[in-house]
Amino acid sequence: MKRAIQFRDIATASALLLGLATAQASVITTPIDQIPLSGAASLSFSGDLLGALDTGKVSVTAYGAAISTITKDNDGFYTGGTVSAPLTTLTYDPANFEIFGMGSTGGLTMTAPILKNVSSGGSLTVTDLRADLSAQTIYATVIGGNGVGTISDMALWHFSGLSSQRYTRYQTIDTSFSGLSVAITGLTITQQGFNAFTQSLGLLTLGKSALMGVTDYGTITSTIEMMDAPNFPWSVTSVPEPSTYALMGLGLAGLVMAAKRRRSA
Repeated sequence: MKRAIQFRDIATASALLLGLATAQASVITTPIDQIPLSGAASLSFSGDLLGALDTGKVSVTAYGAAISTITKDNDGFYTGGTVSAPLTTLTYDPANFEIFGMGSTGGLTMTAPILKNVSSGGSLTVTDLRADLSAQTIYATVIGGNGVGTISDMALWHFSGLSSQRYTRYQTIDTSFSGLSVAITGLTITQQGFNAFTQSLGLLTLGKSALMGVTDYGTITSTIEMMDAPNFPWSVTSVPEPSTYALMGLGLAGLVMAAKRRRSA
């Protein structure tokens, strides 16, 4: 009886590993209009980021297909900033409509003037964001001045928060849209991203200090919706990290070793 339990445990662990690997392998990336869905992603600047932009007197404009909404007070200081871009791709599991990532087109361009001890001048464009929800990472194409050039699909930010909420909106009395709003919060810049920002914008001592003080870059809110879908099936989930598979593998190895020891006892 003991041996049967041991081998059953091993078989269960093996099946779980195989099931997780199969589930991850079924995830695909598709143009969003082929599903068909529509959507947009909006980056709302944090107070920290707005303060750093003020320090360097950095201007912000929309790039490509994006639309920007920038507000300032009477003294010319930033009070808010949002850049919205259309979603172009969705990474998901077609078996259960679970979303693992999304991509957008367009972004923003930041231009820094020459400012003593702050910047020697430069520009940086951040465009075509791609959110990997399982890796908790935002990738982007970066186009920088001062010798940076174009870096495609660079890991720009990590994020710590992820939440979602379903909604229904009515365009007319007879036309409704069902959707999912996904909020990504707690954006922190990667080392590669920090280096790209500082070099592209020509940041000097005070400029680098201001950028280092940005502990949260803002919130990315994505909306994904379809027309006349009362049973909207889409949801957000996460894929186990590689470390999870490693831990499960160690657990399986432990079960095998324990079974061998008991058989030899």
